Amino acid sequence: MKFADLRVRAERWIADDPDPVTRDELRALLTHEDLGETDLEERFAGPLEFGTAGLRAVMGAGPNRMNRAVVARATWGLAHEISATVARADERVVVVGGDARKMSRELSDDVAAILAAAGLRVLLFSAPVPTPLVGFAVKRLGAAAGVVITASHNPPEYNGYKVYWEDAAPIAPPVDTRVSAAIGRAPAARDIERPSLSALRQAHRVVDASPEIETEYLEAVRSLAVHPNGGDRRLSIVYTPLHGVGGALARRAFEAARFTSFLSVAEQDKPDGTFPTVAFPNPEEPGTLDRALALAVTVGADLVLANDPDADRLAVAVSRTGGARDAVSRRVGGRDASLRANDIETPEAAARTRSYLQLTGNQVGVLLGHYLLTERPASSRPRAVVTSIVSSPLLGRIALDMGVRHEQTLTGFKWIAKRAIELEHEGYEFVFGYEEALGYCVGSVVYDKDGISAALIVAEMAAVLRARGRSLCDVLDEIARHWGVSVSAQVSITREGARGRGAIGAMMDGLRARPPSEVAGDAVVGMADYEAGVHVDFRTGARSALALPSSNVVSLELASGSRIIARPSGTEPKAKFYFDVCGSVGPADTVAEASARAEVAMRHLADAFVGPLA
Repeated sequence: MKFADLRVRAERWIADDPDPVTRDELRALLTHEDLGETDLEERFAGPLEFGTAGLRAVMGAGPNRMNRAVVARATWGLAHEISATVARADERVVVVGGDARKMSRELSDDVAAILAAAGLRVLLFSAPVPTPLVGFAVKRLGAAAGVVITASHNPPEYNGYKVYWEDAAPIAPPVDTRVSAAIGRAPAARDIERPSLSALRQAHRVVDASPEIETEYLEAVRSLAVHPNGGDRRLSIVYTPLHGVGGALARRAFEAARFTSFLSVAEQDKPDGTFPTVAFPNPEEPGTLDRALALAVTVGADLVLANDPDADRLAVAVSRTGGARDAVSRRVGGRDASLRANDIETPEAAARTRSYLQLTGNQVGVLLGHYLLTERPASSRPRAVVTSIVSSPLLGRIALDMGVRHEQTLTGFKWIAKRAIELEHEGYEFVFGYEEALGYCVGSVVYDKDGISAALIVAEMAAVLRARGRSLCDVLDEIARHWGVSVSAQVSITREGARGRGAIGAMMDGLRARPPSEVAGDAVVGMADYEAGVHVDFRTGARSALALPSSNVVSLELASGSRIIARPSGTEPKAKFYFDVCGSVGPADTVAEASARAEVAMRHLADAFVGPLA
């Protein structure tokens, strides 16, 4: 892009921008003598596109950033699509909420005002709320749609715009395509009507959400219990919302479920969009749970639970008792930190010392699915579980053995929710859905991932097992002995900016055009290209159609039964690679030995495959 043209586009944006802050931000950039030394080219690389259920980007001025102008045009397009296609849209409400990030309040208010000005009725959460609560409200109230201003687990400089449709599921094709087209027809942001909220409240076009919605949500979450009040509820739990908005609701949920030892990490308990104690508020990232784990060691907790900042994801760490003379370690995102035996000062401290294992998303998903299928009595309807294609195949093997329908979807919870709703319409009981990135949906209270309800069921499962003299780790071992060891890993390559998107696209194109014949000595025997909708068996040359919608995903099948999946992230500037290795536990093996062999094989696969790309 020539810099003269770039300057013209920036000045046009300034003229159309209703926000003085971002106008001044662009003016300051335009004072640079060399615009090539600024990030203007990246800011104007193109408009944000609807990705995983909406928009998400770094905050700032320009069409490729999150700001009031982008949100105004997105909301204008959304309002027109709702009015045009949703039955009785003007009689129903659109639910609007946001998290505690920078600008979430201002953007939520803008969304409410623009929707109301377009003739829709709005139910507005006037304080920061968890994303699952908005999804619940859309379903509970039969709303026409819902909007949440959130960037979920992204770094502090991000914000986002998530949309639920009238079915209470995250927006998915073809609706997202129609909304995108409507956004393209939107006027300049300065010309979009945005009345004051006080006037809209007086006209009853905007109504503040009642506290009863939170109470109804908590009652619905409580109804998911398999063993209400069962198990040893004295289980000691350390919890952190990671400076997010889940803390208050989570605490109420655990109090109602009569867990008597629920301790939150004090310095991370209150919402704070700057996330001062974590470098990256994603509970999958190394080090993010360090404070929770340190507190767990101090108090001798049995279980560590963490929600991400908008409380739709859940991380779990479990304890294993150690002795006074043992080195005590905790595993945090692939790193081991240890307390030496000499650090233990008293027998009392030694007695409560724990080591903590942070479970992967696949381990938590398999544990939850197995618990729900084995402990909850079957209904008169056939049961179904749903996972994404990048999640471990292990839950599918368990479901098959139990006569339960298992289906896979594309990555992104919008696909799991969409299929769950379809299965319910087909007469199935939707029991559970999950994706490996710490997202879990228990039942149909919320047609989306919900970190609060998942946390409560994990705690219930641990309490029930404890009363039986067992642990979550015991169940993982039993599953491995019965259905085999399954280990998984994800490796990401980050490429920032427009050039980065091009590089990631080139990686995917190269993999399709020139798939490897082997990886780490393991022959590649098949490839599924989800963009082309074709599966190819390299041994026979046979080609078959894939049932899922087109998506930029490539899956390689290896002779050993292992699997490699590649895809670009829908919310971050990353190429993501997923590795799954399965193995059996022999009669003379321990599960640890079988798992160690699979872990070694997985590391070899990952190093051999990703090394040349990085």
